[in-house]
Amino acid sequence: MGQGRLEGRVIIITGASRGIGRCMALSFAREGARVVVAAKSVNPRPSLPGTIHTVAEEITRAGGEALPVRVDVRSEDDVRAMVRKTVERFGRIDALINNAGALWWQDVLDTPMKRFDLMHGVNARAAFMCTQAVLPTMIEGGGGHVIVCSPPISLESMGGKTGYLMSKYGMTLLAHGLAEEVKDRGVSVNALWPVTLVESLATINFKIGGPQVWRTPEILADAALEILRSPPAELTGRALLDEDFLRERGVTDFAKYRCDPEHEPPRVMPSQIPKVGLVPG
Repeated sequence: MGQGRLEGRVIIITGASRGIGRCMALSFAREGARVVVAAKSVNPRPSLPGTIHTVAEEITRAGGEALPVRVDVRSEDDVRAMVRKTVERFGRIDALINNAGALWWQDVLDTPMKRFDLMHGVNARAAFMCTQAVLPTMIEGGGGHVIVCSPPISLESMGGKTGYLMSKYGMTLLAHGLAEEVKDRGVSVNALWPVTLVESLATINFKIGGPQVWRTPEILADAALEILRSPPAELTGRALLDEDFLRERGVTDFAKYRCDPEHEPPRVMPSQIPKVGLVPG
């Protein structure tokens, strides 16, 4: 187990049945958090291994505490049930990680509306709805953290990803706007995104790069842990990049996150991104 840095915290993670969400769930549980493993997958599939139950079992075997909840983040009924079950089991909500996501990197002309609607439903709309649903409980409990897994807003190099980035930037705008709304209510709201490609079912199934250009999802879990350890009033309204934020916190060894030990993955995010609507901390 870890150092108990999240001891007793109740954390909901959407899209937690595999990939980055699973990595965060296991990492937070090792630090003493009680984790709500929220995702749609209850039965494994060849192309999508892992379910809410397998991840919950991993956490339990490691000595942690988990609550698996089947939720389609596009369904208001499911999201409300997720919050209700969490409160019934644990009595509070300290953090929400909006990790569930849908990806389609194609030109506008090659993006069917069904795909466009899916991305906006799973990305921007779901993050808004899940956050809206947890806020009353979080505020009543004295505050907490909301993290949306989305990039800083940059209008460069949007081509080929326009529909996707419209949905992801909607999540980032949620972080900026909501942080201003709740800055006096003990709730921190930030966006988090990797500077490199990260190994996940998305990069694997869509054949986006390979091990030489991927980092492991542990870098995002470590960056998220640093956010969750920060007093809400001191860190809110930011669109954070994993490596840059970890460097702020004194981390210097990034070789440990390589998927291929012999190759340092190239940075794909710009080093300088204009700051948008930050809330003074």
